Amino acid sequence: MLPTDNRLRRREDFATAVRRGRRAGRRHLVVHLRSGATDPHVPGESAPPARAGFVVSKAVGGAVVRNKVKRRLRHLMRDRMALLPPGSLVVVRALPEAGDADHAQLAQDLDAALQRLLGGGTR
Repeated sequence: MLPTDNRLRRREDFATAVRRGRRAGRRHLVVHLRSGATDPHVPGESAPPARAGFVVSKAVGGAVVRNKVKRRLRHLMRDRMALLPPGSLVVVRALPEAGDADHAQLAQDLDAALQRLLGGGTR
């Protein structure tokens, strides 16, 4: 589970990451990253922590499948939060194929997308 400080909760923050951030897509997911965005909701804090949110629609599957995908993605992002610059907003959107993917496939796609967004990979 992600710590409370690293969770993306507000609709405006999701919209900022998706509309103003960079995007990297893979077979099972799409990652949106808004680097170094300051949090307007936290006054006086110079370097807010990186925060992540998840979007898993009904196209992925039923409630059981969607919750399983969300749990896997939260677990994977928890280990990767240290790689992100402070103040970053990350939205991980699961594609319909994510419902049939195992943990290793999701991890591989997440790593590839984050590597590309953080400047370490090519298209």
